[in-house]
Amino acid sequence: MSRRDQAIAFFKEGYNCAQAVFLAFCDLTGIEKDAAARMASPFGGGFGRQREVCGAVSGMCLTLGTLFGYDAPGDDVQKAALYRDVQELCAEFRSRCGGSMICRELLGEIGNDMAPKPDARTADYYKKRPCAELVGEAADILESYIATHR
Repeated sequence: MSRRDQAIAFFKEGYNCAQAVFLAFCDLTGIEKDAAARMASPFGGGFGRQREVCGAVSGMCLTLGTLFGYDAPGDDVQKAALYRDVQELCAEFRSRCGGSMICRELLGEIGNDMAPKPDARTADYYKKRPCAELVGEAADILESYIATHR
């Protein structure tokens, strides 16, 4: 099963968009599934349903940092390289996903609901939202990046 398919399957199990992407790479990050789900949990719905940065993008970047991030605060070379890569991955996401990486813009009319209570995961929920496809795109972008940087 591709990373894209794994991420979509996690999303359809009920994980939020950030969790779905991050969980699809647990075998590479070495983070246990339950810990990874907790780590990514605040990023769903564009940072806790605030509809800001798409959770799929957050999950993609969280995975990128886990695998390729820097840990020396004064290492400006590594910091710049990571930020360049983040910008490139985000640009690819925007290119594939209608020009935005902002949750409310990606959701259109339904992106105005910022109530903290998540919507029930019904068939109608999945029909109205592009989230499963966005999760798939983020996982696909990241999988391609990893293939060329490992």
